[in-house]
Amino acid sequence: MSDKFVDVVGIGNAIVDVLAHTEEDVMTRLGLTKGAMMLVDAERSAALYDAMGAGVEVSGGSAANTIAGIASLGGKGAYIGKVGNDQLGGIFRHDIHANGVYFETPSAKSLTPTARCMIMVTPDAERTMSTYLGACVELTPDDIDADLITRSKVTYLEGYLWDPPAAKEAFLKAARIAHDAGREVSLSLSDSFCVTRHLAEFQKLVREHVDVLFANESEIKALWQTDNYDEAVALTREACDIAALTRSAKGSLIVAGDNVIEVAAFPVDRVVDVTGAGDLYAAGFLYGYTQGRDFADCGRIAALAAAEVISHFGARPETPLSELLLSKLG
Repeated sequence: MSDKFVDVVGIGNAIVDVLAHTEEDVMTRLGLTKGAMMLVDAERSAALYDAMGAGVEVSGGSAANTIAGIASLGGKGAYIGKVGNDQLGGIFRHDIHANGVYFETPSAKSLTPTARCMIMVTPDAERTMSTYLGACVELTPDDIDADLITRSKVTYLEGYLWDPPAAKEAFLKAARIAHDAGREVSLSLSDSFCVTRHLAEFQKLVREHVDVLFANESEIKALWQTDNYDEAVALTREACDIAALTRSAKGSLIVAGDNVIEVAAFPVDRVVDVTGAGDLYAAGFLYGYTQGRDFADCGRIAALAAAEVISHFGARPETPLSELLLSKLG
């Protein structure tokens, strides 16, 4: 990468999303929990794929979506993640490069296929995800580019990465390198089911390694095991320096020390698909943060980015976010 410094490097599960509109009765027949993200094996993945209607295949993965969003805003983004040496791996690599993101992680040497996520979107725009991790689990500490981490203002990690053991070690290695270089570490909790699976480890991770935390309402409640949102906010304030907590149509809350800033959701004519809303919120916030904007501005850029992605099918921006930023927020 020719530029000396990078705004944000994301580390995550490199996944190709398969999206399709799905009726509620199909969800019930398939035994899926609406709104959740579930890990599935290759056989279940194939069965779900066969049951889906006509759809589209696009590069995805939580952290990759975030970094693509940062690039769309005009920021300098890089990505670390493992794909297979197959057609879907080629699709992922082509798409992320086309988005202006630096991505040079070698493909898996094994025959393990690239990860894919079957995303079923019901008429209310809610998405249910069934993920086969595939080559993602082959990300190891050896894939962490120490020089790239050192040159990045923020290293952004997705909570989903905590499932594969080797990826977990890669995750922690990157965090140590970033902090040793005086850089910052950011984490998205990703999913309340993911938080519950690794509760004690996530609580320790947030307290000891995370500078900027992203979570929605259900995730932050799950992290602190409380049904009281205000209590969850108070516990979050004690645990990390900065937290951006999203609440869908209610907007978001940014907590940073004594600062508590409420940010309204950006208006949308019609919500089509909420896939990627949290990812693009993080993109907007981190873009603003790495450009030196104040927290209120970071929140507004985040809300704008999230609004763009929920107004259409898929988890990547269709309109360059830099153009929207100039026209809507200046």
